[in-house]
Amino acid sequence: MNKKTLKNKIKKTATKVSEGSKAAATKSKEIISSSQKSVINMIDQDGNGKTDVTDIIIMAMKVPGIRVDREVFLRKEFFKNHPSEVVDEIIKSNPAKAGISKDEVEKIVDEVIKYERNAVSGISTALGMPGGVAVAATIPADIAQYYGYMLRAAQKMLYLYGFPEIMSDDVNVELDTETINSLTLCLAVMYGVAGANNAVKAMSKALAVGVEKKLINASLTKGIIYPVVKSTAKFFGMKITKEIFAGAVGKSIPVVGGIVGGGITYVSFKPCCLKLKDALSDTKLSNPDNHRESNEEEKLFSDIINGVVYDIEDNDLISE
Repeated sequence: MNKKTLKNKIKKTATKVSEGSKAAATKSKEIISSSQKSVINMIDQDGNGKTDVTDIIIMAMKVPGIRVDREVFLRKEFFKNHPSEVVDEIIKSNPAKAGISKDEVEKIVDEVIKYERNAVSGISTALGMPGGVAVAATIPADIAQYYGYMLRAAQKMLYLYGFPEIMSDDVNVELDTETINSLTLCLAVMYGVAGANNAVKAMSKALAVGVEKKLINASLTKGIIYPVVKSTAKFFGMKITKEIFAGAVGKSIPVVGGIVGGGITYVSFKPCCLKLKDALSDTKLSNPDNHRESNEEEKLFSDIINGVVYDIEDNDLISE
């Protein structure tokens, strides 16, 4: 075989390898794209064709054990160290009104965060193990577990810091708009959405002074707090889409994807919970004698009791 023939043969072989690589790359992109569409369809719980915070909450709350029964939880946490009449008062009102010290509540909250963090991190690692085409099943499960345990921690903190029952533990009970928006507000605080801290504190004051439930619910669904809910929905829509695309690549590698995913979950979970803890630990509900409200909180509270509503069409506030 002369040099020219050999050179042509090598060139043809290189061309075939190159074409094969391009075809493989194209096929991989098609598989990933198909997986991403499949993931989005599975996450779209309300069928509106997109992923948002409502889908995340509905999906997360379907995970067994995520819904927290307020009475059962509070009795379990306080019965060992307090007589039954004190525990009954905690259930009837809240820990602060029943005379439970801030230090004791803080200790329980820290244990809650630690427990939920360890639980979700282990599950996240296990779910990250499958690779390849199995990614379409593991990403929605991982997202549901992560936000499910985050919302379970949020419910427990709400109850320890004085909030009333926000939902039934009955899995057959559908989540109403007010409940979804209340949980959305918790996620808003956890992820630092602008205005979320003051919104939670204003709601806490409204609950503490006995503002009518219909006014509080209105503030969540169309009133002064709704803009925070709306901003959070937009934030999570973009966030979850990014997570789906990143997950489709990272989890295509078995084992390594699981270990990395579990580690990221462990690192990211606690800071989010601590933000909510900081917001809830100093409100009119949790710290009735020493809480000092900001001007922003006072303004929000005033708007709640005055029935100020948010005009969704014009993105503006109007009075009823």
